[in-house]
Amino acid sequence: MLRHEFQPGRLIAGTFLTVAGIVYAGDAGGAWETPWFAVIPLIVFGLLLAGVAALISGALRRRRRTPKTTPHQSPNPPS
Repeated sequence: MLRHEFQPGRLIAGTFLTVAGIVYAGDAGGAWETPWFAVIPLIVFGLLLAGVAALISGALRRRRRTPKTTPHQSPNPPS
């Protein structure tokens, strides 16, 4: 049993922010030279992609939760 629901938006956001941290750490450590503005597009694209993934996964979860009714069946059957 899972402890919590899988959230792909958070996974994508965390991955892109981790990559941005690695890029800045490499620059600070002297491994390579990174311009100060290079990480901004990386973070913006990662957050945009995470938002799209969160919207899609949220829509799929809501779609699964709604009860399915057939055209011949009423939503509230008589008691």
